[in-house]
Amino acid sequence: MKTLTVIAAVTMLLVSVFSLVSCGQTEDGNGFVFSIADKIDALIYANYIGQNQGGNGNTSPSYPDQDILVVSLTNGLNVRSGKGTSYSSLGTLDKGDMVAYIGIEDGWYKTVYREKTAYVSASSAYTALYRMDKASAEIEKVISIGKTLLGHPYVWGSQRYHWGNGVLNKNFVAGEFDCSALTQYVYYKGAGVLLDVTTRTQVLQGVRVTRDNLERGDLMFFTNSSRNHLTGTERVGHVAIYLGDNYILHTASDHAVIEQISSKRWSYFIEGRRVLS
Repeated sequence: MKTLTVIAAVTMLLVSVFSLVSCGQTEDGNGFVFSIADKIDALIYANYIGQNQGGNGNTSPSYPDQDILVVSLTNGLNVRSGKGTSYSSLGTLDKGDMVAYIGIEDGWYKTVYREKTAYVSASSAYTALYRMDKASAEIEKVISIGKTLLGHPYVWGSQRYHWGNGVLNKNFVAGEFDCSALTQYVYYKGAGVLLDVTTRTQVLQGVRVTRDNLERGDLMFFTNSSRNHLTGTERVGHVAIYLGDNYILHTASDHAVIEQISSKRWSYFIEGRRVLS
């Protein structure tokens, strides 16, 4: 009877979460509802058992070939400095945004935000766990470094970590990135790859990749409303790192974030570039 009760409770939990995420479908069919529903079931079950079967909720699922992330199911979710609502907020997540998953402690997912240990609620009303297939060790190191930078504010024209040739910039300011400064930093720190200093020079590096052939770790280049009428490299206005499942890691107008590629952003897509394989 106890087993049946647990199964029924888990079923209700999954139904509840799926109904929450179903509002997030994108127009191109690459939607939040499909990817989340396919990948969170086993993780939610493990978390539920840990919290409701005499455990303390601190069980961490292990998927060595997959990257586990925490996805927000609501707008304005606080990322806190400690395990509780009394702790200060380091920032907020919008629906569909993701942060790194480190573990679960006392009903809170442990993560990293602005290069500091942080926590988000593990309540199924607010968050779920999500799995993405990993790529090579080098690419995963690059992405792992990128995940530590989430939440850092966007600073247009920020100082680069190096000058495109590996010579470090003494004026670099930690925690300040625009889009191409962030990609340059994480590829250098994670894999020793030397990316140039702007989007319009980075787009000339590596091997060109079409939309249909994008892989985890590829650079994605976009135009924008102010550059869409231009030609050649002058049309390029933004760069992001593709993670898979229609997600990118980048910094845009507000802060560094893992989020879905919107229909609008896809309309601005120019090409991908592969600098690691």
